[in-house]
Amino acid sequence: MQNQDDLQARWWNLEAKLVERFGKKPDMETILFLIGIQELGDIRKKFSKEQKQDLMHVAVCSLFAQSGYYEIEKVDEDGWPHYKQLKVLPVMNMIEQENFMKDHILLYFEKNDF
Repeated sequence: MQNQDDLQARWWNLEAKLVERFGKKPDMETILFLIGIQELGDIRKKFSKEQKQDLMHVAVCSLFAQSGYYEIEKVDEDGWPHYKQLKVLPVMNMIEQENFMKDHILLYFEKNDF
C-alpha cells in the first residue's frame, strides 16, 4: 500500500500543477489529449473528433513506449507519429490499469521537466 500511496501523492501533485497552469483540474482524457498535442507538436485551435481520438492514441503509445511496449515506427507526411507494438500489455483489472496509466503519465511529465 505504501507504493500506491506514493503514486497517489505524486498524482495529486501533478494535478495541482496542471490546475495552476490551466486553471482547472483535467481528467485523464484531457491529460492524454495534452500529451498527444505535445507529441504531435502542432498547437492548432481546433481538432476534429477523430483527430482528438488519434491524439489520445498517440499519447498512450508514447507513454507505453517508455516501458518498451511500443516504439515509434514513422512520422507520416502530415507530421503524425505512428507506433508499432513490441510486446503485449499485461492483463490488469480497472484499478491496476488506471495506476499503470498514472505511473506512465507521471514518468512522462518528469522526463519532460514539468
